[in-house]
Amino acid sequence: MEAYAQYSHAIVSLVVFTLIVLFMSPFSALAKAGKGLAPGATPQQDYSDKAYRLNRAYLNGTETLPAFLAVTVAAILLGANPFWVNLLASVALVARVVMLVIHLRGIGKPNSGLRSMAYVGGWACMVILGLMALVAAF
Repeated sequence: MEAYAQYSHAIVSLVVFTLIVLFMSPFSALAKAGKGLAPGATPQQDYSDKAYRLNRAYLNGTETLPAFLAVTVAAILLGANPFWVNLLASVALVARVVMLVIHLRGIGKPNSGLRSMAYVGGWACMVILGLMALVAAF
């Protein structure tokens, strides 16, 4: 396990993001049940509705987690620069947490606002991690 110790921040970022998504799941389900929605149903698109925002935040997390996991693990396994892998994975996690807070609090506009900027920041970190993994592979 010492081989991966230098990637501890990136690994912790993966675990924390996964736990956040897992933690949000029952709360999203409870919010939808409170509105009388069947399991798997989506609340009506209304950014002022807390159940809708919670569901969107949860779905955003489940949509992003596989990509975050894939590029980060690939960068680690291929031996990409630990400093940059740790930094980018940590910044991506912070961007996701910022998005979560914005979603849950209903801050800003539904589109092209602070949430979008946080999304692009996290997305850019993941793209760079993916490119670093590709470079490390060759």
